[in-house]
Amino acid sequence: MSTYEDIDSSVDVWDLTSPLLSLWINRFYIYLGFALGISLWICVQIILKKQAKNSQEKCIPKGTQDLMMKGSLSLQKKQVFVSGVKIFYGSQTGTAKGFAASLAKAVTALDLPVTVVNLKDYDPDDRLAGEATSKGVCVFLLATYTDGQPTESAQWFCKWLQEAAHDFRYGKTYLEGMRYAVFGLGNSAYLSHFNKEEEPCESSSEEEDGSNGHQSLNSVVDVEDLGKIMDHMKKEKREKDQQEEKMSLLRTGKNEDGDGRAMITPALRDALTKQGYQLIGSHSGVKLCRWTKAMLRGRGGCYKHTFYGIESHRCMELTPSLACANKCVFCWRHHTNPVGTEWRWKMDQPEMILKEAIESHQRMIRQFKGVPGVQAERFQEGLEVRHCALSLVGEPIMYPEINAFLELLHQCKISSFLVTNAQFPKEIRNLKPVTQLYVSVDASTKDSLRKIDRPLFKDFWQRFLDSLKALAAKEQRTVYRLTLVKSWNVDELQAYARLVSLGNPDFIEVKGVTYCGESSASSLTMANVPWHEEVVRFVQELVELIPDYELACEHEHSNCLLIAHRKFKIDGEWWTWIDYRRFQELIQRYEGSGGSETFGAKDYMARTPFWALFGAQERGFDPRDTRHQRKSRSKDVSGC
Repeated sequence: MSTYEDIDSSVDVWDLTSPLLSLWINRFYIYLGFALGISLWICVQIILKKQAKNSQEKCIPKGTQDLMMKGSLSLQKKQVFVSGVKIFYGSQTGTAKGFAASLAKAVTALDLPVTVVNLKDYDPDDRLAGEATSKGVCVFLLATYTDGQPTESAQWFCKWLQEAAHDFRYGKTYLEGMRYAVFGLGNSAYLSHFNKEEEPCESSSEEEDGSNGHQSLNSVVDVEDLGKIMDHMKKEKREKDQQEEKMSLLRTGKNEDGDGRAMITPALRDALTKQGYQLIGSHSGVKLCRWTKAMLRGRGGCYKHTFYGIESHRCMELTPSLACANKCVFCWRHHTNPVGTEWRWKMDQPEMILKEAIESHQRMIRQFKGVPGVQAERFQEGLEVRHCALSLVGEPIMYPEINAFLELLHQCKISSFLVTNAQFPKEIRNLKPVTQLYVSVDASTKDSLRKIDRPLFKDFWQRFLDSLKALAAKEQRTVYRLTLVKSWNVDELQAYARLVSLGNPDFIEVKGVTYCGESSASSLTMANVPWHEEVVRFVQELVELIPDYELACEHEHSNCLLIAHRKFKIDGEWWTWIDYRRFQELIQRYEGSGGSETFGAKDYMARTPFWALFGAQERGFDPRDTRHQRKSRSKDVSGC
């Protein structure tokens, strides 16, 4: 009995498990069925979503679609970390300030730290480079004021940004990596001035970081922006007309008055204006020196302050002739100025040039009112010009009325520092007394002078030597200005010593060349800029070859040293500074006597302070001021 029972139980088990066995054997077909079903479901969902998306896109402009696509792609590429948001505003009536407060609340809601900054209290020279290296975002809310100008609180910031965009000391990468947004506030009823102030802010930033600021052809254009588009078209037409007029003048060689064509062409005017020049008449210009700005803020003066005691914040940098007879490889202006060997342009009167130059200089000084760090006393002093550096650009001595211009300067109690490139010996001989007359001695041999100065005159070397001889005949203070270009003219000590004996100058300034950035007009690189220690060594070796001279002063920041004739060392003390009041007394006597009552360099000298002397701990920096080191990621430019 037990045997049959076992057989029956085994049959029951087999009957129960046979369906499961069949499913197991056919499992692959089952999997395939499930896979096909899921695939069909996914396809149906994709088709439905695509149909829904197409119906939405019909209602969205193509430009907006492109922006959305670009934004989504950028988000897919990387996750952006934002450490915080700084909101800068320039407001006149409080509107921009209100916008800034509202935006700050919105940013706070995103759990991001936010700071609201009034541009009036912000110093871009000290702090803006730091914003580029931070992980934050900068938002600029700028209102447009009268005639499209920035508000009073934003004037300094906008001016600084425009100048920095064209200043080689900052470079194109100064603000590289900065994350920013610009929002302009204005009223479209003002037509061409509507939202004008955000444009330079954006364009300057784009020039700094090298980004492309062109608007996409498919981007959305606001109806109110059509006015700006029309203005742009009118501007292009106006520039085209000016270009045609310029070509006509070049062909005829005359202006409308028949007195010769203007030196400043429309293209040149545009180039120099971008570089910060205030152009005067048809051939002159004035510009605010960086040392003028520094001394207004108590951050030290230029090397002329250290060597000769000028007040840098009261010094006007000017030229009555933008034209030059050389194309020097180290030209600060990259040869944007015209060149020529004689005066062939329309001539403006010296009275007009000086009047407009002083007015332009004062306007530029007034823009510093309220700028952080500007000292009130120096600001007021800066409005009264006391020194004029005729060394801005070009060859001032080419101006036919240079003597009349110098006389006007002295009548206004303004001292004169005139620089010439030693190519006009006749004009040097005929020059009336100046406070200090410079001759640029950029090389000591004919070949090196041709290579460095690239003069236009065929007889440039003879003109150079004759200019030095003419300098020796001057009774007032005279200076050789040597610019050292590494690997080009630093090994010519014996030849330099011979040139010193030819001109017998009172002083010799030796300065390392300043690298002005890349230019197609020059092959100069940072490798050609000597270190300050190299300049010191050159000067010490040169002094050993010229026994009547000694090393007197130093201005380390400008990479510059002063060699002085021993006649200015009295009882063991140097007297390289200038008694400017005494000079004005002497020059007035000279003019009043018709030139018969002459005077010499020692008649208006003053004692040199201890901190200006070579070997002093201050290295030529006035201890009354505070030394400022710019926080910049860019390379230091020697000699600036």
